[in-house]
Amino acid sequence: MKYGFVKVAAAIPLVKVADCQFNAQQASRLIIDAESKGVQVIIFPELNLTGYSCGDLFGQSLLLEQAEMALMQVMNETRQLDIISIVGMPVVVNSTLMNCAVAFQRGKILGVVPKTYLPNYKEFYEQRWFAPSTAHPDDVMVRLCGQQVPVSANLIFESAELCFGIEICEDVWATIPPSSKLALQGADVIFNMSADTENICKHQYLRSLIAQQSARCLSGYVFASSGFGESTTDVVFAGNAFIYENGTLLAASERFSFEEQLVISEIDVERLRSERMLNTTFSASVRAYKDCPVKRIPVELAQTGDECTLTRPVEPHPFVPEGGKLLDERCEEIFSIQVAGLAKRLVHTGCKTVVVGISGGLDSTLALLVCVKTFDKLGLSRSGIVGITMPGFGTTDRTYHNALDLMHSLQVTVKEISIRDACIQHFKDIDHDMSVHDVTYENGQARERTQILMDYANKVGGLVIGTGDLSELALGWATYNGDHMSMYGVNSSIPKTLVRYLVTWVAETGVDEESRATLLDIIDTPISPELIPADENGNIKQKTEDLVGPYELHDFFLFHFLRFGSRPAKIFYLAEIAFRGVYDRDTIKKWLTNFCRRFFNQQFKRSCLPDGPKVGSVSLSPRGDWRMPSDASSALWLQECEQL
Repeated sequence: MKYGFVKVAAAIPLVKVADCQFNAQQASRLIIDAESKGVQVIIFPELNLTGYSCGDLFGQSLLLEQAEMALMQVMNETRQLDIISIVGMPVVVNSTLMNCAVAFQRGKILGVVPKTYLPNYKEFYEQRWFAPSTAHPDDVMVRLCGQQVPVSANLIFESAELCFGIEICEDVWATIPPSSKLALQGADVIFNMSADTENICKHQYLRSLIAQQSARCLSGYVFASSGFGESTTDVVFAGNAFIYENGTLLAASERFSFEEQLVISEIDVERLRSERMLNTTFSASVRAYKDCPVKRIPVELAQTGDECTLTRPVEPHPFVPEGGKLLDERCEEIFSIQVAGLAKRLVHTGCKTVVVGISGGLDSTLALLVCVKTFDKLGLSRSGIVGITMPGFGTTDRTYHNALDLMHSLQVTVKEISIRDACIQHFKDIDHDMSVHDVTYENGQARERTQILMDYANKVGGLVIGTGDLSELALGWATYNGDHMSMYGVNSSIPKTLVRYLVTWVAETGVDEESRATLLDIIDTPISPELIPADENGNIKQKTEDLVGPYELHDFFLFHFLRFGSRPAKIFYLAEIAFRGVYDRDTIKKWLTNFCRRFFNQQFKRSCLPDGPKVGSVSLSPRGDWRMPSDASSALWLQECEQL
């Protein structure tokens, strides 16, 4: 609750058709079980208190009477619980029968939501028994279990922590589902009770439909459908339950299970509200539907306490796609975006030459691979790619030889220009003691390398291709007017954790054996700018992650900070879960504090970045995704970090 999460559940009970007492017992037991697990809102399948497949028995007064008794039984047995429950049953409203969802808490009925769209085609014939929600005005009331309660498809159940709406089965298949209007009226989460029948290929279509609706509404979506026990006279019910958040599946049931199921996860309401605030299209849609009628029902959400842990997965590497086929497809897509961006720039400028500084590290390697692929796709000779390695005071034999070997195996033009003599002269000119390995010593080398690249590009009529990545830009780990600058930055929106995967993917799928061996060694090389002399054994002494912190942590911080606007306390909470057993609390706090400090202090470098293609949902381009004053204060964020 403290971090905006709401724990929800989709219940799939065992059902006996027309046995209301049995169905009530199943519902009560699952509600009690869910409440013990910290669930705050639970939904059951469509007409679960009677069974969906009762057919003409819905016209029997005895069944309707027993359905109401079953609801009373469930409410009595859960009267002491704070959980909000939503069950399905037929309800008589002004002499018409309606297929309804009934929401209740602590023995009080909060509201009744009737189904709007009644399917009456193929195996469905609900209009034979039920009237739609439009049969009555929105202000109609019904007496149910001795209580006067509102009946409307336009109910929103509202608390400070969560606003939710309800629709029933076929409603989500409509051209404009009721959930769309409910979301635009403030519903963070939509609960759908369903009696979804099975046939070949329908399941995947259903999942796609719900994923799209949750994404379109920028909402959570909890779906519970009938399972084992419903009549199989003509159709089969598989017991589908899904919990989605803005298009992402958080949890799902086992299909065709013969056992009852309780599918639980947490929906990040705070994240959804942040998405809606930033999405101007959603705001415009809200204005378009501002006159839609809605009745707001105040509710009080059960408090879960800070000790309640998440059951939903927290991905430690949010920029990196899942493994297997998806990883290959995503890497190919990312690489293609980079290639397409560079190709357009080359075609527009008419350049047939590019200049890339090759260090033997990951970033410059990826930039070189992008150049090679682009030239091949444009039908240009790889000789137009000029790779320049510029050994300095910290260059090790390993990176030096990897740089040369890779350029040779990829058959690009190779140049080697040492920066040592030029830097020695420069330090003499500015009266800097070379034994002092300070920021002047380091940045002087970085700027000398950039000057060489720029001037050589002018000489051959080419473009300097930038190698800096998103993680470095976020931390300001770049020399202003040094490696910070280029004529087109192909890696500008690719974080460090993803760079490694992309280079690995190319090594395994797109190069010859000689290049592959070099790439694999580059991948295993510690990340370093190599601006400080090597140790006595000739190994890299200056390791970036020892200085600024692990990139996997910083990329995690960056993703949640930029993508969802999360505050330090929430990022810290999620990081503890994601990196449990990898980093302790003190380590996470240390580098989160460092991230916040550096992110604010280094904005001036991001305010004048070169052009570069946006690849993912997170970018720091000053022309696109991120605009922040260079002198914005980090005090609020650092104060919260100190309190962790």
